[in-house]
Amino acid sequence: VQLQACGGGLVQPGGSLRLSCAASGITLDYYAVGWFRQAPGAEREGVSCINSRDGNTYYADSVKGRFTISRDSANNTVYLQMNSLRPEDTAVYYCAVRTSTVITTRPFMYNYWGQGTLVTVSS
Repeated sequence: VQLQACGGGLVQPGGSLRLSCAASGITLDYYAVGWFRQAPGAEREGVSCINSRDGNTYYADSVKGRFTISRDSANNTVYLQMNSLRPEDTAVYYCAVRTSTVITTRPFMYNYWGQGTLVTVSS
């Protein structure tokens, strides 16, 4: 199983980025997929998750209304659209897959992880 996360970069406050998580060796449609982030000196936190059965989603309060998670079944990819970015969104962002249909924000419950992509929000 490989997860390839990309799409990070440097963006000004108020800007947008779209992160992608492309999978091989596993079909994302069958499992819960989560986006996490980790800022320097901080714990890894759950940002958004999507489950496999009904597309139910979760967003952390800090990103609600600004971030949108979505699934592209044809390309076996999950996206995280990030709008109205703030300096406090700066972190390394990871995608992860849990071999269960139930979403959770607990990192230790995810089985596979991508390599991370750096998002820097700064003027």
